[in-house]
Amino acid sequence: MTIGFNGFVRLGLGAAVGAALVLSASTAHAGECPADKVKSGVRTSGEMAPKDVTDETLSSIDLGKEIAGFDKRSLRFRKLVIQPGGVVPWHDHTDRPALILTASGEITEFRSDCSVGVTHKAGEISKEVKGVMHWWKNEGTEEAVLYAADVKHDE
Repeated sequence: MTIGFNGFVRLGLGAAVGAALVLSASTAHAGECPADKVKSGVRTSGEMAPKDVTDETLSSIDLGKEIAGFDKRSLRFRKLVIQPGGVVPWHDHTDRPALILTASGEITEFRSDCSVGVTHKAGEISKEVKGVMHWWKNEGTEEAVLYAADVKHDE
């Protein structure tokens, strides 16, 4: 039996999809706590002071002017640059949901609900929602650049 180029490509793609399904069934998604390491309240604090990190607000919107009931809240877009060994200190997201894009480098997150550090690599987006308490550390050798979109409760 002879398989033409198109048949070969289809077989290769089928094998790749099958392998991806098997691997995804046995491992955690990138940037998430492995299922066997999830435990509520495993970490109650962490590094408390920022270290070698810059946090620049690139833009923001006063949500009270845009949406009824959102007084004293803003949607902001920030750039964080964390140097090797740098720290984003312990904080929570009870009143401040966020989406974080790791644009370059990688960074490790230490969460209140995970017994191991979770590594976020370039191209990954992490969600920070109510109940999440955590801190981040750049354990790599190059700076990590993150972009954050969050809803902030203005003081």
